[in-house]
Amino acid sequence: MTAPRRILLVTGMSGAGKSTVLRTLEDLGWEVVDNLPLSLLDGLLEIAPPSEGDAAADRPLAIGMGIRTRDFDPERIAAMVQARVEAGQQVSLLYLDCGGTELERRYSETRRRHPLAQDRPASDGIIRERELLEPIKRWAGRLIDTTTLSANALAQEVRDLFGGKGLGEPTLSVLSFGFARGLPRSADLVFDMRYLRNPHWVPSLRPGTGLDADVADYVRADPAYAESVAEIENLLLMLLPRYRAEGKSYVTVAFGCTGGRHRSVHVAARVAARLRDEGFSPTVQHRDLGTAPQDSLEGAPAKT
Repeated sequence: MTAPRRILLVTGMSGAGKSTVLRTLEDLGWEVVDNLPLSLLDGLLEIAPPSEGDAAADRPLAIGMGIRTRDFDPERIAAMVQARVEAGQQVSLLYLDCGGTELERRYSETRRRHPLAQDRPASDGIIRERELLEPIKRWAGRLIDTTTLSANALAQEVRDLFGGKGLGEPTLSVLSFGFARGLPRSADLVFDMRYLRNPHWVPSLRPGTGLDADVADYVRADPAYAESVAEIENLLLMLLPRYRAEGKSYVTVAFGCTGGRHRSVHVAARVAARLRDEGFSPTVQHRDLGTAPQDSLEGAPAKT
C-alpha cells in the first residue's frame, strides 16, 4: 500500500512555532495530525491515500511531533523517515529551531513551563531538549530558524514554502444584493451600484434581471459604467493576491443596488467573469434575484 502523496513531519524546539506552522498548513488545505504517539506513526504512514475522485485525494498530510509526543525518540524517527524515503515515499521533515535566549523570553512571557524543566529554569530544559533533538535536526531536509520571526512572518514563510498550486487560495465569493433588504453580513468588500441608472423605472425592463441582455445593455449604456466598473475590477485584481498573502481563508465581494435584481446582478456577473479570466475561481450568488420588484423599495426615479 502507498502513503499519501506528500507527508511532512514537523518537529523542533518547544516554543519555536510548531503550532503556528500546523495551523497555517491546515489553512492551506493540508490534513494535520499533531502529537500522534510514535507507536502509531508507522501505521499512519502505511495507510493508503484516498481513492481517486475523493475530495481529500490530493491533500498533503502534516504530522506534528515533539518532546511532548508519547514515545518520542529522535533516533527512531530519523531512521523511520529515512527508510520511507528510500522506499520511494514522499516523506520530508521540517525542523523548527530558535535561539535559547529568545525561547527563554517566550516562556517567560507566556508563563509556561518547559516540558523538560518543570521544576527548574527554562534554560535547563532548552539545553537538554537541544541535545535530544540533535539527531533529527541533522537529518531534517528543511530548517526554519524562528528566532527573529513573528508568528505572522513564520506563517507567511510557511505559505511561501508549502502553499503550492491550489493550496492557500482564499475561497472567493461574488455576491449581489439589495440595500433595501440589508447588507450581507459576510461581505468583506461592498460596492454600491446605485450610482448607475436604474432599469426598474423602465416598464419593459422592470420584470427582468441583470442577467437579461436588454437589462445589461441598459446598465452598460450609463456614461459612468465602463470606467467605474473597470476600476473596480482593477482594484480587486490588486487586492486579492494581497489577501492570499495575508492568509485570509474567505473573501466575499458584494455588489449592491436598491432592490438587488438589476444593476448589482449584472455587475456581479461581469466582475466574476473577469476574475475567472484572470485565473481566480469565484462562486457567484444573487441573494435577492428572486424577490418581486417593488416601487416602494426603489425610491423615486432619477431625473434625466
